[in-house]
Amino acid sequence: MEMKKKPAEERFYGTTTVGEKGQVVIPAEARQSMGIAKGDKLLTFGFGSNMVAMVKLSELEQFATHLSDRLESIRKIIAETEA
Repeated sequence: MEMKKKPAEERFYGTTTVGEKGQVVIPAEARQSMGIAKGDKLLTFGFGSNMVAMVKLSELEQFATHLSDRLESIRKIIAETEA
């Protein structure tokens, strides 16, 4: 039986470490899967006190729609992190 790949939005790509200058490296598999290339601009958002999300500037509208569709779930996550 062949296993289907999960869409990129549901994949776990591993961990990364915050460097001395506050930089993080996006795992190669994630960059390839999401089409992130050298020089791409990423917007960085914070959720609650400990969550960070990045989105390609060129995909902002799609990201906003994604957030809007999941607003209630996001509110619950934020409330839990602030508790």
